Amino acid sequence: MLSNIQMTRENENLNNKCKINSKMALCFCSFNPPPQSPSSSTPNNKISKFISSDQHYLSMLETQCTSMQDLKKVHAQFIKSGQAKDNFTASRLLSFAATSPYGDINYAYLLFTRIQNPNIFIWNTIIRGFSQSSNPQFAFGLFFDLLANAVIQPGRLTYPSLFKACARLGFVDFGAQLHAMVVKLGIVFDPFIRNSLIYMYAICGVLSEAWKLFDGSKDSDVVAWNSMIMGFVKCGDFDSARELFDEMPVRNTVSWNSMISGYVRNGKRKEALGLFSEMQREKIKPGEFTLVSLLNASANLEALKQGEWIHDYIQKNGIELNVIVTTAIINMYSKCGSIEMARQAFELTPIKGLSCWNSMIIGLAMNGCEDEAIQLFSRLESSSLKPDSVSFIGVLTACNHAGLVNKAKDYFCLMTERYNIEPTIKHYGCMVDLLGRAGHLQQAKELIRSMPMNPDAIIWGSLLSSCRNHGNVEIGNWAQRHLMELDSNESSGHVLMSNVYAASGHFEKAIKERILMKEKRIEKQPGCSLIEVNEEVHEFVAGGKLHPRAVEIYSVLNDLSLILQEIEFVENGKRIFDQDSEITEYIVAS
Repeated sequence: MLSNIQMTRENENLNNKCKINSKMALCFCSFNPPPQSPSSSTPNNKISKFISSDQHYLSMLETQCTSMQDLKKVHAQFIKSGQAKDNFTASRLLSFAATSPYGDINYAYLLFTRIQNPNIFIWNTIIRGFSQSSNPQFAFGLFFDLLANAVIQPGRLTYPSLFKACARLGFVDFGAQLHAMVVKLGIVFDPFIRNSLIYMYAICGVLSEAWKLFDGSKDSDVVAWNSMIMGFVKCGDFDSARELFDEMPVRNTVSWNSMISGYVRNGKRKEALGLFSEMQREKIKPGEFTLVSLLNASANLEALKQGEWIHDYIQKNGIELNVIVTTAIINMYSKCGSIEMARQAFELTPIKGLSCWNSMIIGLAMNGCEDEAIQLFSRLESSSLKPDSVSFIGVLTACNHAGLVNKAKDYFCLMTERYNIEPTIKHYGCMVDLLGRAGHLQQAKELIRSMPMNPDAIIWGSLLSSCRNHGNVEIGNWAQRHLMELDSNESSGHVLMSNVYAASGHFEKAIKERILMKEKRIEKQPGCSLIEVNEEVHEFVAGGKLHPRAVEIYSVLNDLSLILQEIEFVENGKRIFDQDSEITEYIVAS
């Protein structure tokens, strides 16, 4: 790997924080030659034939190279012929290695270090390559080397790559220094520079500066509009984002995807599906990322018909069923309860990525197919892939729902001992919930005490809920104290503890918990559920009366309540009751 870029600045390190004074210090990169990463691609037969002939290698480089193995063969021929010393030839090789999807940035840097007197195109290519790589900070060191060059200075195509690197790293301070540089050079209104500046400020959340550049230009193109929309979406200002979107003179697929994916990520799923309907009316063909966002929205809304339509659209339009798309399809069907369709999508996909396996295992576990989930996990272990932390969350969830305590313990040990996976708080949460449901409350308590991290509200709430089901007031009090320490104004701690007392027959203490909530002015958050009827998603809130058919709904609920009162539910030899009703009856009787 490349060594760290050494920058001759006092008490500063670009890898941690890039803050540069107005008098920018020159900084030199001292890279060691990076190791060549092996390519898994198969050499192109056409390349071998080409090398044995006297045809033009540059033409072949542009049209026939599809892997680093191909490039290395061509490079070897250029070295043999002496053509590798030519800057134009070297720049073509560098461009493929640095910026191609099939390239290798380490090999690109090796090429760069062997070019004598690189021109500005070569400098820009290697800087752009690093700005797009997994180590964009290395682009800055190369930029400082270029500044120190006595012959060549950065040009207008140098800065956009640096602004994008700043956006990726969140180095807005350094970006502002570069902004000052391009203003001084008189190139700030160059379209490429202005657009990359808007993008940097927008992605870094400095919308005021982004807006100054955007609003001050009468000829902003679709790239600038999209950057502003992405910035507003990232900051959660959907009103401004939608206003800009509606005002756009021209939209492309990036515009639509930015809005739709933003809606989905922020829980505005209905808005996402509504915008997709508008997209269809305008006959805009959605891209892969838009469709994945919509599948996720359908999954979270449990809108099966909408999800089926999107799946059908993908198939009819020949959109590639890659791992990301397939995982989204499996996830959608699983969350909508259509587990057979999810299973079919999983089995039919030619390339099953680990995310596909994980989504299918979790889907089976959440839809009452615990045995099948465990069997699928065994299939995953026998495949060429290795289970990861998400895989174990899936199989532990299956054990939880099936009540398989010992099997879950075995998987928990397997995760750490065979696969060297450190348990996360989610794995501990699965185990605590499983032990609590099974009535092993003392074991659950001991497991929480042994956790290497602090338990969160979900774990304490899970333990409290188990204490309610099994009437354990002592451990319930212990869990409630810790839950209240996390957030004293959170309603669930009081509600669950009240239910623990009620389940144990301590109605006075249960009432005190409810009174304490009122004194603290803590309101219980109402429950919410969604259901799709005739391709329309209906949302129900506990106690809500805003639904247009609320009168009919409550009439049916009342009838059901009367029927249920005539039936005695028995679980583990104990009667299950509504704690709120029991508390009310106790107050009346008193």
